[in-house]
Amino acid sequence: MKDYLLRRVLLAAPLLWVVFTAVFLLVHMIPGDPVDFMIGENAALQRKTELRHSLHLDLPILINLRPWTEEHAGDDPPPLMERLQRTLTETQYAWFFRDLHAGELRSLHSRIPVFAHLRVKFAYTLALAATALLVALLVAVPLGTLAAWKQYSWLDSGSMLAALIGISMPNFWLGPLLILAFSIELGWFPVSGAEHPSSLVLPAVTLGLGMSAILTRITRSSVLDTIGEDYIRTARGKGLSEWRVLSRHALRTALIPVVTILGLQFGSLLAGSIITEEIFAWPGLGREVINAIRTRDFPVLQGCVLLIALTYVAVNTATDILYTLINPRVRLD
Repeated sequence: MKDYLLRRVLLAAPLLWVVFTAVFLLVHMIPGDPVDFMIGENAALQRKTELRHSLHLDLPILINLRPWTEEHAGDDPPPLMERLQRTLTETQYAWFFRDLHAGELRSLHSRIPVFAHLRVKFAYTLALAATALLVALLVAVPLGTLAAWKQYSWLDSGSMLAALIGISMPNFWLGPLLILAFSIELGWFPVSGAEHPSSLVLPAVTLGLGMSAILTRITRSSVLDTIGEDYIRTARGKGLSEWRVLSRHALRTALIPVVTILGLQFGSLLAGSIITEEIFAWPGLGREVINAIRTRDFPVLQGCVLLIALTYVAVNTATDILYTLINPRVRLD
């Protein structure tokens, strides 16, 4: 197990670097100057220049191809290694990694530490994703199992129709519909915010229903492949009840592909909850991404992406470990 975890960490490091570098370059392609958002477009040019210099925004993004400065124009050319060092280190990319390594990565606007700020936001998003996952499991696993058990019955057809409808409903349509029905008309849940635990219900249902539609089809297909095996017939031959055969023998083996989809979907929930968090004004990581894009707060946006990428790696690793708990025949080699 230790060797496996070490190998996953070593493989994750270059993956995270590639993801982060790609996002770093893409966010700097967003039109707009962060300094204009901070002090306004009509501020004095000298003030803008000073602020841009203090935040290292006047440096090249990835590679410094500027010639040797004018004050050194009459001197002998600097050594090759010094020029190469300046080319690679006097950039926004290098300064970001310096701040990240030193724990000094700060928001361009508030100047508060990025990860101290995102820790609270991430907790809200994690709570929303976990609750949505629970909603999806409570709907999908029983419904998919019953659909496989009663194949070609009205229950099977109805569950597949419901799954098709669930997949077809986008979050930006379902969320406002739930607000109209359960918040405005019935008054059961708050419209937005996170002041009360009941505020979690509607955004979790919005995310969970779409995910349950996929899981229902996967569960049905996996259980159908399992119930025809010899050990299922043996269990029935021993006189076990049909419920015990399904829950203890068929479903446990069928959970491997379901857990695989769960791992992928849980990571997608963290990254894909942006629209839902914006609809319900949920103070999570997705809403922070939107605010960072609006204000061109590059460190906050890059910190959000880095947290999401780390979560993807952690969830996929945990999924592989969970395989061994569900099915002891699985080995992590």
